[in-house]
Amino acid sequence: MNGESLLEVGPLTKSFGSTAVLKGVHLFVRKGEFMTFLGPSGCGKTTTLRIIAGFESPDSGRVRLSGIDVTDQPPYERDVHTVFQHYALFPHLDVAGNIAFGLRLQKVHEAEIARRTAEALALVKLLGFEKRRTTSLSGGQMQRVALARAIVGRPALLLLDEPLGALDLKLRKEMQLELKNLQKRLGIAFVYVTHDQEEALTMSDRIAVFNHGRVEQVGTPGEIYESPKTSFVADFIGGANIFSARVLPGPSGRARLLLEDEFELDVPLDPGETLPDAGKRVRVAIRPERVKVFYKDELPFGSLRFDATLKDSVFLGDACQIYLQLFKKAPERMMVASAGGDRYAAHDDLNVPVIAAVQPEDVYILEPDENA
Repeated sequence: MNGESLLEVGPLTKSFGSTAVLKGVHLFVRKGEFMTFLGPSGCGKTTTLRIIAGFESPDSGRVRLSGIDVTDQPPYERDVHTVFQHYALFPHLDVAGNIAFGLRLQKVHEAEIARRTAEALALVKLLGFEKRRTTSLSGGQMQRVALARAIVGRPALLLLDEPLGALDLKLRKEMQLELKNLQKRLGIAFVYVTHDQEEALTMSDRIAVFNHGRVEQVGTPGEIYESPKTSFVADFIGGANIFSARVLPGPSGRARLLLEDEFELDVPLDPGETLPDAGKRVRVAIRPERVKVFYKDELPFGSLRFDATLKDSVFLGDACQIYLQLFKKAPERMMVASAGGDRYAAHDDLNVPVIAAVQPEDVYILEPDENA
């Protein structure tokens, strides 16, 4: 993937009435990159997309495409196309007519229109559908037509606003892979908006996690999942056990922490990572799948071990979600673990003593949340 920046935005602010929707969003997209804006409803991701497309104007901040400031340009003058969740196809035109519509507005020669329309249909696997009315197509086929119409103009940047949201789960998963493969073949930068964490992890080169009008973290799917910066990112992407801890005096390069004022931890710090002074509080995250659960008569592995009680379990088919009570001072706090199969699914195993084991490197020390 080319490391050269294609799109730069920010710092964007935007309010609707008295509601601040964007609070200094700043990010960039590289050429040929699949970038996803991920976050819950109302976090600012779609507003940012609409500002990039030119459908909204920021209160402050700039949009630069290929080094050119396009903030004040109308949408039709930007080398950007947008695909929406609800397709916005023309029912009075056939498939080929929908795809060629923009090219005809640009007065492209008919022979070139035919060639590029056929090329776009082949890319989205709809050759032979040229004369079909869009009203006769399935949801997945209509989404492919919308994509073909967007890519036929060969934009530098394609914006996709929840484009698979109207599809059923099975078709949505199929289209995720098709869309990612299409993006690789085209080499066009995609900016994709979704609230679906699994979708973002599956498709993206990088993910920008939005929360309350700010970008909390930008990184590859691996970076976002394995090294979340804040408790929001840790909990929103895949779920996490998030606990409070007090910093204890300790050696350089390591963190001594008192978890929920009950369990002492000694965990390594990443290079360049710093801690607040001893006595201050931090938040830590532990992914459920990193927690290993053992019955008392078993030999646990993992150098951090917690005496716990198995309080509940949920059988999920290929996995089991386990709820553990660790804390005497805060009995309402639970640690969640994940295990394969149904080993802990039997309800007669509940309320028995177990050991929860964690590797020190699987304990993440989080930065303070700006919105906390």
